[in-house]
Amino acid sequence: MTSIDVVAADITGLTVDAIVNAANEALAGGGGVDGAIHRAAGPRLSVACRAIPLVRACVRCPTGEARITPGFDLPARYIVHTVGPVWHGGRSGEPELLASCYRESLRLAAAHGIRSIAFPSISCGVFGYPLAQAARIAVTQAQAWGESLP
Repeated sequence: MTSIDVVAADITGLTVDAIVNAANEALAGGGGVDGAIHRAAGPRLSVACRAIPLVRACVRCPTGEARITPGFDLPARYIVHTVGPVWHGGRSGEPELLASCYRESLRLAAAHGIRSIAFPSISCGVFGYPLAQAARIAVTQAQAWGESLP
């Protein structure tokens, strides 16, 4: 059975198979949840992120895509890194890119046998995505994923 729980918690302390990192395209760590995850996972995470091949100059994970690394020092076995869109009013493909973040993260999770996954509010911090709109996209994508399972 698929279930969705909404919790306010420090994602780095959750005991789940995987957590999702709202990353930047370079997978270089940064502020917000990205920085917190990098600090909690330890220095091996930065090494693993740098080992992910560049797609183009300074880009290891384009917006709307996802990559996976071990969780290292976290309780979670894996970290799924995804890059959400910067909010530009919703007329620059942001809803589609954000939906893709959730789909691609869930696709990678399934490919790695992940049964429990925790998402932060992707793009809702410094990227400025309106929380209510982002939450609708997150729930819609999670429900669609759950309905697609056998």
